[in-house]
Amino acid sequence: MQFEKSQNAVVFGAGSWGTALAMVLAEHFNKVTLVGRCEDQCAEINGLHTNANYLPLVTLPDNIVGSTDYSDALDASLILFVLPTSATREAAQELADTGIPSSIPIVSCSKGIERGTGSRMSEIIEELLPENPIAVHSGPTHAEEVSAHLASCAVVGSTHLALAAALQQVFTTSYFRTYTSDDVAGIELGGALKNVFAIAAGIISGIGLGDNAIAAMVTRGLAEMTRLGIALGGRPETFTGLSGVGDLMVTCYSPHSRNNRVGLALGSGETLEEVTARLGMVAEGVPNTQSIYEAARKHDIETPIIDAVYQVLYQEKPAKEALGELLTRDLKPEVD
Repeated sequence: MQFEKSQNAVVFGAGSWGTALAMVLAEHFNKVTLVGRCEDQCAEINGLHTNANYLPLVTLPDNIVGSTDYSDALDASLILFVLPTSATREAAQELADTGIPSSIPIVSCSKGIERGTGSRMSEIIEELLPENPIAVHSGPTHAEEVSAHLASCAVVGSTHLALAAALQQVFTTSYFRTYTSDDVAGIELGGALKNVFAIAAGIISGIGLGDNAIAAMVTRGLAEMTRLGIALGGRPETFTGLSGVGDLMVTCYSPHSRNNRVGLALGSGETLEEVTARLGMVAEGVPNTQSIYEAARKHDIETPIIDAVYQVLYQEKPAKEALGELLTRDLKPEVD
């Protein structure tokens, strides 16, 4: 299986990451359509070749076009879902209603799990579009840097090995290198779980603690991520790879991370309502903390950092108090 330069691709989700991935695909496809919900945004993409609300410093290639019409996917050879996790189910149903051919591969690039069901994004898409080949894409990749052609690496996962190999080609450029894996669950879980720890890292910075505290949290966060990720179906080695520790590091230390900025504001004394209104974009770690906390309780997995972030976000526990309780827990061996 391989994709041809003469073919078209469609990206559902015209935010910063959807736009950056469209730029990667534009090097391999004749046309890439960014499907969003806002007519003004589409007019800007088509008229000015910019998406200034999300990537203000970027000029888009001429073969990227904007649209609000889901039926544009009917003549696509590849579809990407780059939507907020809360919008994935509705979008997948809307796409299914268009009657798209079952031969079109769909790649989930969103990082989170659904509240209530605990479903990963690829599972939701597969539920509603069961005949289409499914893959996932994740890694330590901030849109601001990928769109600026700064060196980045990611991983694409699918149980269809030929599809994974073909996707590896179209997700690779001179500045963007992609690896393959068949651990779909592990890749998605790494991308989802790291969001909670990014909020924790921001809280630590906001309180005014130093690098030692963040390094300790990242290290223990990786232990939590691996423990819960394995219980939810991922493989251990995936969590030491790009979608695990790689994404964990970049999102816990980078100012590009919206989740980190949420935590920073909370640690500095702002309320969740204040920081959410000011941010103006979705920080997936906020709703995902709920779904991830629920998954951990359902599987009876010990997740003290996740529990602490949940308490700060949803039980109004002061950040300093939550951190103090983490540091004064019962002592134990590191491997536990």
